[in-house]
Amino acid sequence: MIETRDLRKSFRTGRRRSSTTVEAVTGLDLTVAAGEIFGFLGPNGAGKTTTLRMLATLLPPDGGDAVVAGADLRTAPGQVRRSIGYVAQGGGTWDDVTAREELVLQARMFGSSRAEARQRAAEALDAFDLADYADRHCRTYSGGQRRRVDIALGVVHRPTVLFLDEPTSGLDPQSRAHMWDEIRRLRADGMTVFLTTHYLDEADALCDRIAIIDGGRTVAEGTPAELKRQIAGEVVTLEVADHPAKAAEVLAGLECVRSAEVREAGDLRLAVDAGETAMPRIMRALADVGVELATIELHRPTLDDVFLTRTGRSLRES
Repeated sequence: MIETRDLRKSFRTGRRRSSTTVEAVTGLDLTVAAGEIFGFLGPNGAGKTTTLRMLATLLPPDGGDAVVAGADLRTAPGQVRRSIGYVAQGGGTWDDVTAREELVLQARMFGSSRAEARQRAAEALDAFDLADYADRHCRTYSGGQRRRVDIALGVVHRPTVLFLDEPTSGLDPQSRAHMWDEIRRLRADGMTVFLTTHYLDEADALCDRIAIIDGGRTVAEGTPAELKRQIAGEVVTLEVADHPAKAAEVLAGLECVRSAEVREAGDLRLAVDAGETAMPRIMRALADVGVELATIELHRPTLDDVFLTRTGRSLRES
């Protein structure tokens, strides 16, 4: 449904004489299958939104090729637009307009008759649980309700592909969970969903496949399970009362520890072969050198561990 090859975009910043070129996307290759939820994961400034805006024809690429819903991004942008829905991170609702009015207008702009637009608006209001306050001004809605209106606007014309830019940013946990259910429902109805996110749990729980982007290019791609399987062993995180650098040096010398690092937060992250046998050895080694252990935790590899392995830094810290 979406395929890119060597997609590139750069921007000029600063005044003319002292301007510099920022490479936002540098040779991006992606393949998104029909009917899947595809997550685009990365830190702020990695190129996620720039990529999405290119695929939605809002930014022209500087180089490379892309096909969206069977249409070439460069030569047939109008055909791409007729096949997609786009929901920006900042939303698109107006304070003094009702959800019903917004949806009818959106359907009309995509060519529906008045009667069909009203029917589609009513269906979208029911599908997104908005019917009870459909005729109230949008300024009276909660953040979760307003975000559901945003997504309803993106699908009222029944697109083949839906682009969502940070769909749950700023929402409370209950509203996020409800939004996840709505996105899964769209996929069940046959829609391909391409979403950007910096939430690790969201990508893990929601997406059929993900791509991790860093520095404008893809550093990993696959299902969440496939990516985590690429990280051998397990991870131990621990906090010590003091001297974290000394603790890391001591633990790095243990046979069961493959790597040890002090993170920005001051805790330690260890990659180990077998956590159950490594943890007692870690505790004994710290006690032998007089370093007091505050907390210790064992966990299986996560998407953040994948990012750390591929980029050399934690996505959370980024």
